[in-house]
Amino acid sequence: MNSEASIDRRARLLALPPVLRAGFRPFFFLGPLWALAVVVLWICALAGQIELPTAFDALAWHRHEMLFGFLGAVIAGFLLTAIPNWTGRLPIAGWRLAMLVSLWIAARLAILFSATLGGITAMLIEAAFLVTLAGACAREVLVARNRNIPVVGVTLLFAIAATIDHLENLGIMSTDHLGWRSGVSLVLILITLIGGRIIPSFTANWLTKQGQGRLPGQASTFDYLTILTTAFALGCWTFQVAPSLAASLLFTAGVLQLARLARWGGLRTRSEPLVFVLHISYAWLPIGLVLLGLSIVDVDVSGTAGVHALTAGAMASMVLSVMTRATLGHTGRELRAGPGTVLIYVLVTAGASLRVGAPFLPFDYLQMIKFAGALWGSAFLMFLILYGPKLLGPRPDGRP
Repeated sequence: MNSEASIDRRARLLALPPVLRAGFRPFFFLGPLWALAVVVLWICALAGQIELPTAFDALAWHRHEMLFGFLGAVIAGFLLTAIPNWTGRLPIAGWRLAMLVSLWIAARLAILFSATLGGITAMLIEAAFLVTLAGACAREVLVARNRNIPVVGVTLLFAIAATIDHLENLGIMSTDHLGWRSGVSLVLILITLIGGRIIPSFTANWLTKQGQGRLPGQASTFDYLTILTTAFALGCWTFQVAPSLAASLLFTAGVLQLARLARWGGLRTRSEPLVFVLHISYAWLPIGLVLLGLSIVDVDVSGTAGVHALTAGAMASMVLSVMTRATLGHTGRELRAGPGTVLIYVLVTAGASLRVGAPFLPFDYLQMIKFAGALWGSAFLMFLILYGPKLLGPRPDGRP
């Protein structure tokens, strides 16, 4: 009976277009595509070449779409792919996946053209996507009685943060940047939680294959203290309370995160790009936390430096690290980073470094932003060229 059910499941999945067989396929393609489009449109708007047809001002739109649009798609692709592994249940595929993708696309278009369609309409469509995603994931986790319900809870909070950002931009809420700050903090907490699982695990697996000892250990009290301190620090920054306490917590969290990263032995994996890049990506987290702290205590450090270290650095590079590895693994390919994949990692790191360093360099600021955007965007363009066919096409081994 189990054999017949397995055959039936395989037949039903093979009958679907490849792009609708698993959540990572459409969302890992559309997310980077949208990130690239947002960077191009933002730079053109910044240079005065175009006027965006959105109810948001250009900077607010750029910030919202990179956070809730691009990263929202990647989070959806990750959760819809990880949850079947966590629960042992069938993946959300077919028409249910197509509905989620359609809601995401509708939200992006509604926000871009919200000057005509209306900001409330755009807000409701985006909320519909994020709440539907959270609900679908929660159902899978609860039915399986899986322990990862807190991760799904963060997704629901992400939906609330996106809605607050809309309400602030519409003038309905008077809170000062609470929406996007909340969204940034929630994504960073996800990186802290999930990165703290996968980075030492993948590192230990690779070191074991190389016959090396001194493997990264399991999560300890130190890890939980680091996560808790980071959450408190980001909470103070998000709600802009007790600046001196926030700065102290951000410094402390940055030092703890750096020590945590060092415990994972990343330098020993530098000959394996797929693993080493995870450590480089995570390194942006302590850098960004410290830069945020410095900006609060009135040191000559721009607040945008810390924010971009955490977004263009930690978030973007971690996203590309995970997407390249997951795409290779879930489409039946060898887990190996070729020259093109290594170039993706180099471009996103260089783009983030230049964007963070732009306020400190003795060059024209706008030109530096354009150059950083070109490098950063090129990483996503390379991803689409190299990994797009893998995401949209069938597995080479014919499996569903």
